[in-house]
Amino acid sequence: MALGDHKPVSPWPALWALVLGFFMILVDSTIVSVAMPAIMEGLDADVNAVVWVTSAYLLAYAVPLLVTGRLGDRFGPKNLYLGGLALFTLASLWCGLTGSIEQLITARVFQGLGAALMTPQTMAVITRTFPADQRGRAMSLWGAVAGIATLVGPILGGTLVDTLGWEWIFFINVPVGIVGFVLAARLVPVLETHPHRFDLLGVVLSGVGMFLLVFGIQEGQTYDWGTINGPISVWGLIIAGVVVLAGFLYWQARNTGEPLIPLSLFRDRNFSLANVAITTVGFSITAMAFPLMLWAQLVRGYSPTQSALLLVPMALISGGLAPWVGTLTDRLHPRRLTGIGLAAFPASLLWLSLVANPDTPVWQVLLPIALLGVANAFMWAPLGTTATRNLPMHQAGAGAGIYNTTRQIGAVLGSASISALMENRLAAQLPSGGDAGGFSGEPMAGGSERLPDFLQGPFSDAMSQSMLLPAAVLLIGLAAVLCFTAPSPRGARPAAPQDREPAAAQRK
Repeated sequence: MALGDHKPVSPWPALWALVLGFFMILVDSTIVSVAMPAIMEGLDADVNAVVWVTSAYLLAYAVPLLVTGRLGDRFGPKNLYLGGLALFTLASLWCGLTGSIEQLITARVFQGLGAALMTPQTMAVITRTFPADQRGRAMSLWGAVAGIATLVGPILGGTLVDTLGWEWIFFINVPVGIVGFVLAARLVPVLETHPHRFDLLGVVLSGVGMFLLVFGIQEGQTYDWGTINGPISVWGLIIAGVVVLAGFLYWQARNTGEPLIPLSLFRDRNFSLANVAITTVGFSITAMAFPLMLWAQLVRGYSPTQSALLLVPMALISGGLAPWVGTLTDRLHPRRLTGIGLAAFPASLLWLSLVANPDTPVWQVLLPIALLGVANAFMWAPLGTTATRNLPMHQAGAGAGIYNTTRQIGAVLGSASISALMENRLAAQLPSGGDAGGFSGEPMAGGSERLPDFLQGPFSDAMSQSMLLPAAVLLIGLAAVLCFTAPSPRGARPAAPQDREPAAAQRK
């Protein structure tokens, strides 16, 4: 039953309407990775600038999530979702109409803000409308949508890039956004709201800290890890970012009002561990796409569509297994399911790095990609369900915001780190010190044009070595999920008096 309603209603139609928007966000992310070489050519940009197209989006997505989850509690998940969907759709139109890389990066920032408004509301609606023992099945739909998006996004993106141009990877969001808006307006229930204060200082500290850290990491190789301008250096920005983020955490602990992050939620062991794990997953999902797509298009000579077709085994297996894994999530210990996913993921990346060579038969590349599908199926639904199962109802939005924030922080750091590592490995491997057709400022032709034969081996080595970074980071996530405990049988609970009193007292 939706809170505030007087008769039982099925929560499934509302969930289907919400996951359409979630699907669009995921498709948008995967489409951009496939279109990277075409955008480089079309906007006369280098690889680092194009990576900023993704990093700017992810940064704008990650920073507001702590607030937008709380805004959903305050003003209702439905209202926030509809506002975010409208902003995302309009920003997609703007992306397609841009004529420079700088304009595209700016438009992607607004896309990220729209996605930030939408994402926590989906998890909050699941938590607040589905009984605890049915949430696994609801989250399995979420996981299946993620699997299908990994298939549809790259293939659709490749087809659009090959036929109509890279601009259409953004234009396609407009009709989907309109349909999603109409469905959500009709089907998503109006849920009970809870008053909150908003920690504006926390927002500023988290945003500034994340920007300094991401900019320093991503631009490090560009400035040879030295001086950027005057007293500003790469390491100075990175250290400043860490210090500001430490100040943010200190402020959250000392804030006597209503902090941006309710640290009391981390008393739940599984919630804390799930946030660690999803951070590593977000990092690795984002980081692996760049070297894989660049290798496929520039070494193997595949078109964007052909490159995307490499992901078909992953998407089919992930989408097929996700509903079954979702039903198991409601019955089995979360350690078993998430352990399979977080072990299969780094194993598949290690395997992929070993076979990503210029002359490897394609079937040998598809095998580790198929294992990626198994990993995806055993990660998304079990992790999301385990993270939110014990959250009190009045903090569902805040908990969903934190969980999605940590995932996006991982994605931001993954995008920045893989950019820096790829440039480093290219500089080390290529005979010209990394200056091969666009990796040090000159645009490289996208589509199906291959690198010269003498560069294919060194370039493959650089991309293979880059894929080892997300594999190593995932081992941290594996260690976290192996420490999960059996979830509380009560599941998420309504706000108890002891949960309400401190906040109420603070507002008096």
